[in-house]
Amino acid sequence: MSIHVIGIFKIKSPIDFDDYRAQVSTTIELYGGKLIRRGVCQNPFWNQLNSEPFDTFVELSFSSLEDAKRWAGSPEYAALLPVRERAMQLTLFPLVV
Repeated sequence: MSIHVIGIFKIKSPIDFDDYRAQVSTTIELYGGKLIRRGVCQNPFWNQLNSEPFDTFVELSFSSLEDAKRWAGSPEYAALLPVRERAMQLTLFPLVV
């Protein structure tokens, strides 16, 4: 079983976003994760949850939910939180596939 982690976000600062992207991959790899894909989101077909608009997404893969949780709560990732807060608004969630 693999765990995919999906992030959808709205960019607030392109400069900080580039800084975040340059650093986050290393933290993911430390916990056995890998980047599967990232891209631009188009307008949703439906938005019955009244979600805030988002414009970008990322898909990560980890071998277990425990590894994904360890990464998300890691000190290495926590060090990026100030940059992330300036860079974007983020929703991040795991999927079991």
